[in-house]
This record gives sequence, structure tokens and C-alpha cells, in this order.
Amino acid sequence: MALAIFDLDNTLIAGDSDHGWGEFLVAKNRVDSDHYQSMNDRFYADYEAGRLDIFAYLEFSLAPLAAIEPQQLAELHREFMQQVIAPMRLPQAEALIEKHRNAGDQLLVITSTNRFIVEPICQSLGINELLATDPEMIDGRYTGKVVGTPTYQEGKVERFDQWLHQNNVSKAGSYFYSDSINDLPLLLEVSHPVAVDPDEALRNAANERGWDIISLRD
Repeated sequence: MALAIFDLDNTLIAGDSDHGWGEFLVAKNRVDSDHYQSMNDRFYADYEAGRLDIFAYLEFSLAPLAAIEPQQLAELHREFMQQVIAPMRLPQAEALIEKHRNAGDQLLVITSTNRFIVEPICQSLGINELLATDPEMIDGRYTGKVVGTPTYQEGKVERFDQWLHQNNVSKAGSYFYSDSINDLPLLLEVSHPVAVDPDEALRNAANERGWDIISLRD
């Protein structure tokens, strides 16, 4: 049995769920639309360029979770899954997941996006083991703060190493599928790094190292 690790955004789905959630909140008038849209786009551009200030972004992106009532958040997320995530589903990605599942591999998603957004998405893909950025919750409400290390860049490696130790799992023979240069630190840690529809920087890094490059898009 090997460990099959997947990034989520722009890897297993054809888009970024974090950025998409921000756009969804704008469309639903749950945030200051012009300001939020501008900042959401700016942070996403920084992420794509590999220069995101993760803590500044989380202060921005987690604020609505603290401002909106928990029941309303749950209702919004159900709508978000139908309107935004469903069109991002990739049959080839789901076939890849099934290939590893049928091989008896252990499935794990590691994503920098916060758990509130991604946990239902991963569950819909049949993956229950998840490392994500964890927003703080006290007395059933989000606070807008983060618990622990965000799963971003080297933070993915730190959280992955903790998970391996806690679960007594070996990374020997492991796979990691990702689209982003931000995941280079974790790609360097696994036995079989795979670039999936990669950005230009990751494509160059993969070519230099002789890594597999695949597409899960139609």
C-alpha cells in the first residue's frame, strides 16, 4: 500500500475553491463587494506568483466566517457546492482517485485552503483524510483566526511530517499530485512527484527534474 497525496485546487478540481468562495460571497452580497473582490483577486495573483503573505491573506479570508452566523454559513456552503464546485468537477481526476483506491493506496488531500471550504469538497470526492489550514472555532463560531501551521508551502511539509508520525505511516513509495510551484517543498519529499496541469514555474521545475507531467482536463 502506497500513500497517494493530492493537492485540491486546480489539481482535482478545475479551479480554485478559495478564490471561488470569495467570488461567491461577493455575488451573494455577504461582503463589501468592490473592496472584497479587489483584495480577493490581488491575493490570488500573489498566490499564483508564489509570493502570497499567507497570514495577511488568512486575516482577510477568514473574517467572513467570523461575521456570518454558523447556520447561514452551512446554507451558503451547500449552495456554493452546487453553483461553484459542481462545474469544477473533473472526471479524469475522479478516475485517478479511483485508480489509487482500487490499488489499495491510502488517500490524503493536503491543501492550503481552509478546512471549512474544502472538507465537504473532499468528502464529495470520497477522500476523508485531509490536511488543511484550520480556522479557529470557539463555542461553535469561527473567530477569524488560525489554529496551528497553515498548510502552505513549507507548512505543508511540516503538517505532513506531523501526520506521518501521528499515524505511523511511511512516505516510502508515496505520490503527490499538484499544479502549483507553491507545492515544490512537498513534491521534493515524496517518491513520485507528479505535476498536474502545472503552472509555468512548476512545469519548468518538473522538466528539470524529469518528473511526470499529466493533465486531468478534457
